[in-house]
Amino acid sequence: MTRFLTPHAATLPSVVPFTGPEALERQMGQTFRARLGANESLFGPSPAAIAAMKEAVEGVWMYADPESHELKQALARHHGVTPQHIVVGGGIDGLLGLLCRLTLEQGVPVVTSLGAYPTFNFHVTGFGGQLLRVPYRGAHEDPQALLDTARQTGARLIYLANPDNPMGSHHTGAVIEDMVAHLPDHSLLVLDEAYADLAPEGTIPTIHPDHPQVIRLRTFSKGYGMAGARVGYAIARPELAQAFDKVRDHFGMNRVAQIGALAALADQGWLADVQRRVRAARDRVSRIAEANGLRALPSATNFVTVDCGRDGDHARAVLRETVARGVFIRMPGVAPLDRCIRISLGDDAALDVLEEVLPQAIAAAG
Repeated sequence: MTRFLTPHAATLPSVVPFTGPEALERQMGQTFRARLGANESLFGPSPAAIAAMKEAVEGVWMYADPESHELKQALARHHGVTPQHIVVGGGIDGLLGLLCRLTLEQGVPVVTSLGAYPTFNFHVTGFGGQLLRVPYRGAHEDPQALLDTARQTGARLIYLANPDNPMGSHHTGAVIEDMVAHLPDHSLLVLDEAYADLAPEGTIPTIHPDHPQVIRLRTFSKGYGMAGARVGYAIARPELAQAFDKVRDHFGMNRVAQIGALAALADQGWLADVQRRVRAARDRVSRIAEANGLRALPSATNFVTVDCGRDGDHARAVLRETVARGVFIRMPGVAPLDRCIRISLGDDAALDVLEEVLPQAIAAAG
């Protein structure tokens, strides 16, 4: 059957970038006691969003508005831009795929960080781009190294997540603004702000929405607690935003999810409460880690990255033993970041399980 594939597609591996908790549960033959690996919000979506989605289910026989008109209008008001600056899509992952389809050809260089969010790499490779990876600087992506590599190679895209996944670190808005001021003329900055709603004050840069070399990506998956609804959006200069209409699935958005996102955006009180609970959970996970002789890294996200103090093999052993005891967590996959495990934040019940299991897992890891 591969004779029907393009030569490039035939060379690609058939892989899923993430092993989901469901796949692990099928392998183990049991369900997890605590799901703390996918950076979902265990605090859930706004009750107003849940009510809106329940009511919308009766109308699911209709296609969603292919222009996402109401959601674009609301997002534009929220961010102080025009609806023409907004692109709505199936999560940031879906938007990254569309962006790569729009901008990349075989062999076009793209710069990212070694160990950064892998779905971007998946799309770059899928559309024939040449991935160039620069190391982290400590627990942070290195804006200057990204810029230097882009300048040297003529890279068309530069990918940076701020706050960062998988390390949970962040740069101040001033650092990102300085990076934008020094972008080479041939590069578009892909600024992934998935965790922006949970970041400390001063993290989000001021960038004019008409900037011709920046596209910013946001989601309802994290702070708004709607990961399963798959609603993401981009803020970009109108000419770039409109270009998504050339390639996107015009009926690809879920009608119920659209309506839920609109209600979630209107309930900023719920988001503020989630932000408070996330801060409290960060503190508790940090205390649990430190009580077990591990070092919790500062987090600007809804997860805490924990340095296990040794090498990747040891961290993988801690992860394996934690998962075997019913707690789903993940870890960075590239050295030297793989000395760490990554624990999503959850409610008290989930963190009670973590507190019970982690010392057992560390002891078993040796």
